[in-house]
Amino acid sequence: MPNDLLAKVMDAAVYAAMKHQYQRRAGYDKLPYMNHLLKVTEALIRIGGERDEALLLAAVLHDVLEDTDATHEELARHFGREAADIVLELTDDMSIPYMERKWLQVEKARQLSEKARKIRIVDKATNIRDILSYPLDWPLEKKENYLDNSIQVVSRIRGANPRLDAWFDETAAWARQRLEEMRKNVKK
Repeated sequence: MPNDLLAKVMDAAVYAAMKHQYQRRAGYDKLPYMNHLLKVTEALIRIGGERDEALLLAAVLHDVLEDTDATHEELARHFGREAADIVLELTDDMSIPYMERKWLQVEKARQLSEKARKIRIVDKATNIRDILSYPLDWPLEKKENYLDNSIQVVSRIRGANPRLDAWFDETAAWARQRLEEMRKNVKK
């Protein structure tokens, strides 16, 4: 990664870390929320081979409008209009109930730009991995529903990066197996 791109991604990471500084992943051993943002960005680089500036900036910032007091205009000023617009595409309306937000992600998936699609695929895969790897007090049914919703979303946005599609498929297969193991353990 060129030094100027690395510096810009690091600037976005510092900004996101400050905005999310008091947030923790609920039930994930109280991991800093920033870990999730870095995992998404890292997967885009390592697995997807992505080097596009706006894409990587948006990846680091993808939840900042949803979860903090940051504004679209502030992001555009600091990180460019394209990155800010991608983040806006990925931002859910948090005033809507959880299940409706998940349904809207499926309904609106095809409207996402190619760069937003890449982030959404990786975001879903990393969330699935975290949901099934860390202690989380979600009932098994909610974990299964998250996986099913993710599969529905990704089925509508494939093709932007075949490596990311394949990684999501591997993650979904792993998750199905893990959920089956969890189901068996509940029955014992």
